[in-house]
Amino acid sequence: MHQPGKMSQGDYAHYRVDHEAPLLEWLLETLKGESRTKVKATLQGRGIRVNGKTVTKYDYPLKPGMKVSVSKTKRNRVTWKSRWLKIVYEDRWLVVIDKREGILSMAAGHSTLNCKTVLDEYFHATRQNCQAHVVHRLDRDTSGLMIYAKDKDTALALEEDWHHTVFDRRYVALVSGEMVDDEGTVANWLKDNKAYITYSSPVDNGGKYAVTHYHVLKRSVEHSLVEFRLETGRKNQIRVHTADMGHPVCGDIKYGNGDDPCGRLCLHAYRLCFYHPVTHQPLEFETPIPNNFIKNL
Repeated sequence: MHQPGKMSQGDYAHYRVDHEAPLLEWLLETLKGESRTKVKATLQGRGIRVNGKTVTKYDYPLKPGMKVSVSKTKRNRVTWKSRWLKIVYEDRWLVVIDKREGILSMAAGHSTLNCKTVLDEYFHATRQNCQAHVVHRLDRDTSGLMIYAKDKDTALALEEDWHHTVFDRRYVALVSGEMVDDEGTVANWLKDNKAYITYSSPVDNGGKYAVTHYHVLKRSVEHSLVEFRLETGRKNQIRVHTADMGHPVCGDIKYGNGDDPCGRLCLHAYRLCFYHPVTHQPLEFETPIPNNFIKNL
């Protein structure tokens, strides 16, 4: 296979196709060292041209003699920044964001600071005729990965088959105290009281059954860094279950014990993997564990 030629204006690398293959498959073979996620992001970010024409379809048929140009510069159509969230993936149907702590997933009451509003402003600024549709939520003080759909049909497709669509979703938390067991499972029923405090019961209390699997990544005498995988997605599930274990999430003013080494709720949604609701391609995303979680071990 030919090596890329000289970089042209616009900073593209050029390749000549020498065998038939779907575009994504060919790109993965050719762009050795590039991750599948990065190649897909370049494709969806309009960074691939075939014979001079921008192509975004994974299965676009390539034939010998065609010229493929790969952008080495911006993956996205525009440069855009927000102090509250970072867009880690975007295509015509959805966006995946990395949310900071301190911002709501969607509007609630009189509060105007929320991710949906920030994304709607971004769509308007980039002249995209769409709005952000909430598919799932993170607590205001929880950071990490979230999906927003760009249209109602995509939102419904994600919501209706959420547990099959999302095949890996994990959180990491800094919890109070030294956890003894390396791993385990907490399972009980969760229900809100009249003050909207979620409480647990070992027997059915009319609430929802909740299952949390945990694995200790690192520990000290004062704190433990723990990975959580949710089998169910109930309100405040990790926060209540860690409190049940006697090791509440640090910085949790609702269910915690006053241990607040980072000045924030130390809960982060760091891994999110799902099948695309339209293309059905598997997408995998991971964000770094916040540094201040690790520093306080």
